[in-house]
Amino acid sequence: MKVIFWVIVSILLAVLMMVAGIQHLWNPEFYLPFVPSYLPFPLAIVYLSGVVELLLGVVTLFLNQKYTKYGILGIAILMVIFLPLHIEDALREQPVIGSPTLAYIRLAIQFLLIWLSWNSYKFTSSKKVLNNA
Repeated sequence: MKVIFWVIVSILLAVLMMVAGIQHLWNPEFYLPFVPSYLPFPLAIVYLSGVVELLLGVVTLFLNQKYTKYGILGIAILMVIFLPLHIEDALREQPVIGSPTLAYIRLAIQFLLIWLSWNSYKFTSSKKVLNNA
């Protein structure tokens, strides 16, 4: 049962990353307000983050288990990298995504994604799982 749960989590994380990556590439203007003003080349950052999300999703979903764990680890790291952006947005008087309540919900979801991706990585990297592969 535990194996099925973490496999499903890994699949969902991979699909989420691919959808988010496509969205970054398809509608970059939506993501531009999230890029802090002190960072140069905001449009390039949006496109680069979209490509990274798309690649991490592909690695996690379509490559063998050895690479899946690296994809999931990359997702966890990316979620941690994005965390300050979500904190900054939640602390704004007028958050990018709408109301302060929505910004705090998004921040809570970010913490959940970090937890899920990290625990999925730990599970996928465990010797028990690797020996059964």
